[in-house]
Amino acid sequence: QVQLVESGGGLVQPGGSLKVSCAASGRFDRLWTLAWHRQTPGNKRELVASINTRGSTNYADSVKARFTISRDNAKNTVYLQMNSLKPEDTAIYYCYTYYGGDIWGQGTQVTVSS
Repeated sequence: QVQLVESGGGLVQPGGSLKVSCAASGRFDRLWTLAWHRQTPGNKRELVASINTRGSTNYADSVKARFTISRDNAKNTVYLQMNSLKPEDTAIYYCYTYYGGDIWGQGTQVTVSS
């Protein structure tokens, strides 16, 4: 069983930066793809960014050039560096992977507000 635990959310002013982390634990050999999704009340969860074991990344158009996803395979951790944050980035950010099934973290709240 794989567990994902996010950390690093919080309140930031528009134009500011924030970095969230997600640590994977449990019994597994390799997590091929790690991703960040986000969700706001009344809306579907949407993909923000993903990264595979080779470091190939994919971003939603709304965050390209502002957000950077990275991973540390030795620590089984994935990061999301968020720069130039906008109020519309406010959401609960969820870490995701697939290992025999969909696995989600509990989410971390990111609020962008002055």
